[in-house]
Parts: sequence; C-alpha cells; structure tokens
Amino acid sequence: MDQRLFFLVNAHWSPASDLPMAILSSWAFWWPFAVLAAVLLLAFGGFNARAAVICAGVSVGLTNGLLITPLKHMVDRPRPNQVLDGVRIVDLQKAHPRFLAVVKPVKVTWSQPQTGKVHGISFPSGHAANNFALAVVFIAFYRRWGWLYIPFAVLVSYSRIYIGAHYPSDVILAAIFGAAGSCLVLAGCEALWRKFAPKLAPGLYASHPSLFPA
Repeated sequence: MDQRLFFLVNAHWSPASDLPMAILSSWAFWWPFAVLAAVLLLAFGGFNARAAVICAGVSVGLTNGLLITPLKHMVDRPRPNQVLDGVRIVDLQKAHPRFLAVVKPVKVTWSQPQTGKVHGISFPSGHAANNFALAVVFIAFYRRWGWLYIPFAVLVSYSRIYIGAHYPSDVILAAIFGAAGSCLVLAGCEALWRKFAPKLAPGLYASHPSLFPA
C-alpha cells in the first residue's frame, strides 16, 4: 500500500511542478532565508517574536536530536530511490549559493536499485517532522496566523514523496512525531519560564507571565 501510494505521487508528475517541488524540498535553498529571518526577529522583534524564534530552535533541535535522528538509525529504512526501480528523482542543479539554482533546469534522473545491504534514513522524514514542529510553535505564538504555516508544511512533506526521497508513511508519521514533540518541548519551555523567570528577570516576567500571548 505504501509503495502504491508512493508511485501514485512520484509517477504522476508535471514538468511545471518539478521546480517548485525541488525548491520546497531543498533545505540548502531555504536555510539562508531562515537564518536571516531569525536574526532580524531576534534583533528587532518584540518579546513574542524573540520567544517564538528561541522556542522554534529548541523545538526543532530537540525533536530532531532526541526523536527523529535516533529513529532513522534504529529503523534503517532505505529511501525508495535506493531500492525501487524507476523512481523519478528530482533535484535542483548544483549552484553556490544554492538559491541560484532556480535559474537552471531542474535535474531529473531515474533510480536503479542498489545491490547488497542497503542502509537508509528514510523513516521518519526530517523535513516533515521539522516543518510540523515549526507549525506548532507558530500556532502557539501567533494563533490563527500560525495556522497559515500548515499548508507550507504539507507541501514540503508532499514534495519529499514527489522527488523520490520518502514513502508516504515516512512523512505522515514524521508530521505526527514533529507536532507531538514540539508540543512537549513548548510545555517544557513554559514550565521553565514560569519557574525561573520570576527570579532571573522579574520585570520581564511581570509583563509576560507566560511565554505565549494571552
């Protein structure tokens, strides 16, 4: 079933979708913009923006480090493009910096199954987990506006299937893990804020008794 759903997405493609899917799936494309946005918010944002950036970093870091990465090595599931024949692999062309690849034709290749013992990191998808962890943070801090990140997280997850990197179950379960892990991390951050902020930053705590807006 998982394999059939995978090919339903990967095999039904459109040339017009290749570039946006490759962009959505490329962390190398997005990280300069993410870093710039985080720096600007930390430097010029208010308490809410700064707290959101810090919690986002902690949430993604802990969810990835304590849950997603260990699961990848424990499950050791090969990617579909490692073990299946005829998988369409879509990627951006090489470019430095990476975002300059958008002016080049998309690189498309077809998989050939690897022989022998194949080690993989397909399950769960880090892209899906990280983006749904971020979605939870944005919803916690920005309420209705935060929900606008959900479609982006869904598209990133879909793109991982489209380009041949993950099975549907990899991204669906990763989204659940990422969202759940982020909820736990945010609960921990709130508990730490309420315990230590009154002593370490009483003035700030008086203005913001909770990390999250009322």
